[in-house]
Amino acid sequence: MFKIIEKEFLSENVAKLVIEAPYIAKSRKAGHFIILRIDENGERIPLTISDADIEKGTITLIVQRVGVSSHKLCSMNAGESILDVVGPLGTATHIANVGTVLCAGGGVGVAPLFPIVQAMKLAGNRVITVIAARNKDLVILEDQMRKYSDELIIMTDDGSKGTKGLVTHGMEEVILREKIDEAIVIGPAIMMKFAALTTKKYDIPTQASLNTIMVDGTGMCGACRVTVGGKTEFVCVNGPEFDAHKVNFDEMLNRLGAYKAKESKCYREYLSQAEGITI
Repeated sequence: MFKIIEKEFLSENVAKLVIEAPYIAKSRKAGHFIILRIDENGERIPLTISDADIEKGTITLIVQRVGVSSHKLCSMNAGESILDVVGPLGTATHIANVGTVLCAGGGVGVAPLFPIVQAMKLAGNRVITVIAARNKDLVILEDQMRKYSDELIIMTDDGSKGTKGLVTHGMEEVILREKIDEAIVIGPAIMMKFAALTTKKYDIPTQASLNTIMVDGTGMCGACRVTVGGKTEFVCVNGPEFDAHKVNFDEMLNRLGAYKAKESKCYREYLSQAEGITI
């Protein structure tokens, strides 16, 4: 059992959970993720490790309520325990002093971007970070990002915070004024697709952290497969980060949408039966 030490809502549907997991905290690196199961009847949920504290033996997860399992997880409180937390999984981010790094995150993708921003800055890079959300209430981890960024740019769709526009607008503004040696993008698949197209125009090496459907997390089931450079890769073991200019995002988007209707139906039924909420 893995005890929840702290819980905080960062926005209406995004919760931060600090979980007791000393062995994972000790081994985790930027880019690693875990797979958890709330209880014996729960599904397996992959979540990036947003932060870790070796001394306290804790890891930090940031969860967005989008379905039944994530809703249940966000409803748990400090003092309660999660049945299974397995990790660290995946391949860690390659961290090196390359010069100037542009880090771009959209929505809850800002959470897995944070440990990379932190690691890149501690490696001696100049780090420019662009984070985006639909509105000011959905901007997360602003203070943490600012601490490890030489410059932080905030974009919102409605202009309620920072600059009005998409994450790609902020990225291009930076690219046009200074030399970028490497870019890292994390967020919804459609956002990463257009972020990759933006950096490709300027021939900037770019890594994307992919958020595919995942089941076992060890390369056995194949549910997370993607096409990268014409080859099949498994996100759980070969990733989650890949050369963004080689990822077949259209194929990935199609696969991500395969269960959308069923997931939405199950979520509506769960909210109706368990909480009396109609959506």
